[in-house]
Amino acid sequence: MEITVVKLGGTEGVDFSAICNDAAELLKQGKQLVFAHGGSAEANSLGEALGLPPKMITSPSGYTSRYTDRKTLEIFLMAVNGKVNSLLTEQLQMLGVNAFGLCGLDGKLMQAARKDSVQSVENGKRKIIRDDYTGKIETVNSDLLHLLLDAGYLPVIAPVAVSEKGEALNVDADRAAAMVASALKAETLILLTAVPGLMKNFPDESTLIRQLPQSQLSAAGEAAQGRMKKKVLGAEEALKGGVSRVVIADGRIQNPILNALAGNGTVIE
Repeated sequence: MEITVVKLGGTEGVDFSAICNDAAELLKQGKQLVFAHGGSAEANSLGEALGLPPKMITSPSGYTSRYTDRKTLEIFLMAVNGKVNSLLTEQLQMLGVNAFGLCGLDGKLMQAARKDSVQSVENGKRKIIRDDYTGKIETVNSDLLHLLLDAGYLPVIAPVAVSEKGEALNVDADRAAAMVASALKAETLILLTAVPGLMKNFPDESTLIRQLPQSQLSAAGEAAQGRMKKKVLGAEEALKGGVSRVVIADGRIQNPILNALAGNGTVIE
């Protein structure tokens, strides 16, 4: 059966209720879905409320990520695995969808290598950070996901992985969704965000790139701005992992999943 993996952006503006309504409709049609979500906006506001505002670091290659020491990790777990995952699962349950919220720690769903050190560029100088709880996913327990899917559940996955030692690690949600989609050999990976897709000249929405061949992904990644860089990287990893197509699409509109499946957004094949 065709599996679709949907990644819901953790940014402001993405319409979770419209996405959940679409999911309920697709499940009635007999489709299999897996949700993966972010939660950066929730983690930021909780950190600020607790007196630990987020600190972003930029790698030498230009990717931004959250600096995650142990205290920040605990805030991230509360916000993303606690609040965002539970509220998303609640919305689905209210629509009659038997959603199953979990993260990569559960049943070793996503195992990642913890980075010994992270390089950060600040004011043109490189810094080495060693107390960072972030990782790169190496394996996904697809058997566990198939078990849930075959039993009629909709897995809702928070972007937390488990290290070899069993530690919780913050992982990038776009790349986590790509790894899950690859492990399941999903037909489609949909990355829902607060813009219509990948644009030639961000933020000019009239420059939306509607079709992007896999061969042009590296160049598109270099041209992409901010968080979109990670989405393009995730798309590249998913396609290499056997996913048939990736759609970067608007998560703010009505019927966001159905629109993405119909090819509205940036379709990468």
